[in-house]
Amino acid sequence: MKNKIYDCVTFFDENFQLDLRFNILYDYVDRFIICESKFDHRGQSKNLNFKIDQFSNFKDKIDYIILDHQFPNISNPWETQAYQRDYMLKNLKYVNDNDYIFFSDPDEIPRPEILINFNLKKKYGIFLQDCFNYKFNLFNPHESPWEGTRVARKKNLKSIDFMRQKVKSKNLNYNFLRIDKEKSIEIFKNGGWHFNNVMKPNEISKKLKTFAHKEFSKKEFSSPEIIEKKISKKIDLFDRGHKYEVINIDDSFPKFLQNNFDKYKDYIL
Repeated sequence: MKNKIYDCVTFFDENFQLDLRFNILYDYVDRFIICESKFDHRGQSKNLNFKIDQFSNFKDKIDYIILDHQFPNISNPWETQAYQRDYMLKNLKYVNDNDYIFFSDPDEIPRPEILINFNLKKKYGIFLQDCFNYKFNLFNPHESPWEGTRVARKKNLKSIDFMRQKVKSKNLNYNFLRIDKEKSIEIFKNGGWHFNNVMKPNEISKKLKTFAHKEFSKKEFSSPEIIEKKISKKIDLFDRGHKYEVINIDDSFPKFLQNNFDKYKDYIL
């Protein structure tokens, strides 16, 4: 019997990204798991933004989990992020032990061809993904390959946050005596795409003011006007000296993106 694939993301307001995700992965996964909280990672109340009725073509494969109570500790946004990730896992009791739990941020999309007859040979898997910023074809060579999507069988997964934060490719370089470092990791090269901050400046600003990296909520980073200038210059949001490169949309990109150029023309250079 074929092991099922559960594609899991925590959600804030990324309906645009999910539309792309569903279109690319629908034929390759068994269920999409979307977990949204009524509070952002700073503990502030927010609306429920996932518009499931907008995704009628994909609704039959979507499980929508709502975290409707306040986070236990709102003083640390990394803890609230971890809590939401693992709240999602607690709600996956119906998943069989040998089925696969994939976890990504909404803008990280695993290459669908890898999911065909997927067979994980280690305890965990990491997908190395090409990183793009602001536009679908504005390549970020400084953070590529990006260690994005993670995967484990349900029976081996005690914490999604652990898998995301502690399962890293650099662990494979540690001496075998470092038993504190998880080393049962399979690396999937050319493992998809990280379409980071492919959104309008005001949307990026909102993201910076609410996500776990509190240090980037300052006006010098989160001002929509400053963000717009950095996009036009094709440079990094965080003043690290990164310069991005325009590349052509070719066969290395998702087929759905190639075939729907007009739909996404505002986000292609």
